[in-house]
Amino acid sequence: MSAKPAEAEPAAKEPRRKGRLHTNTVDALHRMIVTGELKPGQKLREQELCERLGVSRTPLREALRTLAAQGLVQLTQNRGAEVAPLTLADITALFDVVGSLEALAARLACKSLTDEAIAEIGVLHYRMMLHHVRDELPEYFALNQRIHRAIIEGARNPVLLGVWQALAARVERAKYLPNLQPNRWKAAMHEHDAMLAALVARDGDELGRLMEAHFSNGLAAILAAGASEAPPEDAGN
Repeated sequence: MSAKPAEAEPAAKEPRRKGRLHTNTVDALHRMIVTGELKPGQKLREQELCERLGVSRTPLREALRTLAAQGLVQLTQNRGAEVAPLTLADITALFDVVGSLEALAARLACKSLTDEAIAEIGVLHYRMMLHHVRDELPEYFALNQRIHRAIIEGARNPVLLGVWQALAARVERAKYLPNLQPNRWKAAMHEHDAMLAALVARDGDELGRLMEAHFSNGLAAILAAGASEAPPEDAGN
């Protein structure tokens, strides 16, 4: 009787292993695209990526389909897979929409978030500040995304959340561009200071205004740098 569970255990572990493999492959490619390691328009060669990531073609292709759904990869019958282009028009359209979405979420979240949830966002903020001081951009951005997501989820509006999630990967990629420049990164951190203060005060109108200004300032930095399909060559880390 004890042999049956032992025989079933490997089968039970297999879906979990495949799930982790898919997630890890998606995360690795996502990071490479968002940070600009893989450039807009770059062809994604399966054999090269399989060797680089240590995966077979099947999980790689599944990951590419997931990233295509997020707008980071383009899949065509003739050309295969390539990194989706990133133009000023794309970024402007994204920031206009998401800035408005996050402003709406800010007003709703200030009414619905618990004191404990706001305190948790505060902890994320101060951890993010530490990464800024240490010049640790990837870690900073990971927490930045968690903060923005926490406010979106705090709005408790599933339609808003669904639209935001559909755009989140492309916005994250675009936001990376101006923050590679030290002056914009410092300004963005100050903007987050003011946003946290408004959230703690539950001033939804002020937080909404600051959210829209945050996206507007980020877009202005991109336009000023002339970023179109890649980060500026003279951007610092």
